[in-house]
Amino acid sequence: MATAPIEPPQRLLTALGGAAEGPVRAWLAALPELVQQRLTDWELTLERVHAPGGRSSLVTFVRQSDGSPAVLKFPVPGRAAAQEAAALRTWDGWGAVRLLRADEASGALLLERLQGSVSLRSLPEARALLEAAGTVRRLWVAPPAGHPFATVAERTAADAERLRAAGEPAGAGPLLDEALELGRTLPAGAAEEYLLHGAFRQGKVLAGERAPWLAVGPSPLVGERAYDLARLVLDRFEDLLAGSGAAPAARRRVAKLADSLDVDRERLRGWTLYRAVRAGVREAASGDRRRGEALLEFAAYV
Repeated sequence: MATAPIEPPQRLLTALGGAAEGPVRAWLAALPELVQQRLTDWELTLERVHAPGGRSSLVTFVRQSDGSPAVLKFPVPGRAAAQEAAALRTWDGWGAVRLLRADEASGALLLERLQGSVSLRSLPEARALLEAAGTVRRLWVAPPAGHPFATVAERTAADAERLRAAGEPAGAGPLLDEALELGRTLPAGAAEEYLLHGAFRQGKVLAGERAPWLAVGPSPLVGERAYDLARLVLDRFEDLLAGSGAAPAARRRVAKLADSLDVDRERLRGWTLYRAVRAGVREAASGDRRRGEALLEFAAYV
């Protein structure tokens, strides 16, 4: 059992930034103790802290008492940890990383270990999209009775307030208005309800041993499949913008993914525009103006 001090990676500290106050600041201060408690209670041996790591959790590589490898994850406090655990329990390893144990008090998740350095982004684009489509299809299951997940409608309503508060990027007024309208009307017109990953993209699908590719890091919610698929459309969007004929290429990607997964093309186009604008406004507001403008440009093409 490890007793070495636990230092949160700089990427996590930077990502939290000004949010590192109140409960989050207390959580950061308590992390070393929280990690050590889980190591002791679950009879784990710490190998190392994953670095540079993510922006919303501390991830460590550990060994279980029988010597088998695992990952011990501590999400930033909030509803996300409990919802991630609930989604992983529902999937039970089908298309997603398997949850081995969870601790409600600390939010800790013990997960099977995947090849963290090998994601679908390591594959050529066409192959990556094919594998991603096959993976996300497995995740779309009926939400369990009494589930704790927010709906797409609830998420877009919350997004609307944040988007308005973030301010309008120069020249993006009509596009922002269209996105806000889509975020209001699309959920009302949805004809299906599935458990969604919520943040599905190539980088969230890692190589595994019991299955070639498994999804990690869900931000689960309930709604139509086109919402989930829209984030996948945005993967490597910079490559499309850099080539000639960016607009036709973007529309072909929408059509190809929609047809391959039997999703309505027009609804996927609408959700892609919405998620591209939402991401673009957030990137611009956080200081990455170039990426924000690129996302808004892509949104105008779909």
